Amino acid sequence: MIRTDILGNSPIFVIGLVDTLTKAGIKVVAMRTSPTVDASSLADAAVIDLDALRIPHDLTHITEVAKSAAVLVLSNSDCIEAEMYLRAGASGVVSKLESCEGIIGAIRAVTSGSRVWPTESGGEHTALHADTAGAHLSKREAQVLRQISRGLTHGQIATRLDISPHTVDTYVKRIRAKLGVGNKAELTRAALLGQPAA
Repeated sequence: MIRTDILGNSPIFVIGLVDTLTKAGIKVVAMRTSPTVDASSLADAAVIDLDALRIPHDLTHITEVAKSAAVLVLSNSDCIEAEMYLRAGASGVVSKLESCEGIIGAIRAVTSGSRVWPTESGGEHTALHADTAGAHLSKREAQVLRQISRGLTHGQIATRLDISPHTVDTYVKRIRAKLGVGNKAELTRAALLGQPAA
């Protein structure tokens, strides 16, 4: 069972979201109306309504929560800003106008390791998998790629995953080969989007 933490500033929206998720078999372990309240450590996913953040583009809360749970951002804007939230550590971004089924699908996608990106049309989303281009990353390679998407250096990744920097370098070489990317910029883009650079 997926466990979620919800941060939202509209009580009626949060109540509706809790009801929707509960009916879908997703357990809500915490509901918050302020980012000053810590996210639940029991959550597999955190749903963060951008309207509940103190400053519209204060991404610090997203980055902090992403250290322990997959973050799904609920946004009012179009997909242009989605990359900024992914770079901050979110696993996905969907519109608040998304259907109930769409939000449920996005939560399931981010908890399974996929990236969720809104489409140009605004209402729907696309789940992007790291292996969509035929690259089948190992669990450890996926962990390293996830840390790269958060902007960590190889040394920081080594510390966080309790492995040597040399081992991180080896994983990065394997990831580059599997995803068909060359430089750090392409690797970061692949990490953020969940697919190889064009």
